[in-house]
Amino acid sequence: MSKKVRWGILSTAHIARETMIPAIQRAENAEVVAIASGNDRVHEIAERFHIPKVYSTYEQLLNDPEIDAVYIPLPNHMHMKWTIKAAEHKKHILCEKPAALCEDDVRRMVEVCRENSVIWMEAFMYQFHPQHKRVKEIMSLGEIGIVKSMRASFSFYLVERENNIRMEKSLGGGSLLDIGCYCVHSIRSLLHAEPVILSVRSTFDHMKGVDIVTSGWLKMSNGVHALFDCSFDMFSRNEYEIIGTKGKVTVPRAYRPDIQQGNGLIIIQTDDGKTREEVVNGDQYRLQVEHFSQCILAGTTPSYSDDAIIQQAKVLDACRMSAETGKVVELTV
Repeated sequence: MSKKVRWGILSTAHIARETMIPAIQRAENAEVVAIASGNDRVHEIAERFHIPKVYSTYEQLLNDPEIDAVYIPLPNHMHMKWTIKAAEHKKHILCEKPAALCEDDVRRMVEVCRENSVIWMEAFMYQFHPQHKRVKEIMSLGEIGIVKSMRASFSFYLVERENNIRMEKSLGGGSLLDIGCYCVHSIRSLLHAEPVILSVRSTFDHMKGVDIVTSGWLKMSNGVHALFDCSFDMFSRNEYEIIGTKGKVTVPRAYRPDIQQGNGLIIIQTDDGKTREEVVNGDQYRLQVEHFSQCILAGTTPSYSDDAIIQQAKVLDACRMSAETGKVVELTV
């Protein structure tokens, strides 16, 4: 294999053309060599990004022996099908979040990828921004004392709701799977713990049946309590706050610092009355691509493992169950 991973893109989705293709092109160890779509715009997009190969079907791209890895930005309900097909064609896979619609589907995806000896990862890009590593350092140094609670929020007001896949239940729509998944993921990651009990409530769109507001409480395996909320019906926020016995850390650009030119921000407040801010820069999409590409080149396991991806799906299943039944759900770790 060459020193650069050769990527193919399945579809002309907005996130692919506006975010991920440019990120792959910025990466030192990756390049985009092909794109596939039945969309008439595919040739225009290929020309815009100087992508040499254009295919009219995903199958044609997967049959190209010169492609090492594929990026899948398809609607949520299509992730499992095309991850499995890509794995069967021996392509490594970076798949948009959520990995699939339920834990059972994710387990099947993991199984097929392992059978075909390909590397795959769910694309939670935010975790590669260095601000989160810095937050973990602040916590481990004891600056805020013993961690007792965490709150995470991700919301925006969804203006265009007609013909929007976010509003289609059968396609895996709803605020929990679209943006609440970030909150759940960051709680699990930063607290180094898993939920053992959770209670989640949602407001559902009366026409579409998808959740447009979801809030949850989680008791973690280390005793820390966590709260999250997500919504298509609120002012834009993407933030988390970790509260300890001696202070708190707030990250107001937790999931989309790229909107602020990659400038992450950490606010530390301590019980001696002091407050300080730290700006942490990073290109989270490029860093994600470079990490995954390096795993392919070196034959190593991504930092975000198969087991962690399965666990993420398990927790999201429990959140949906609680929201739909109104009951508290207990999980085994």
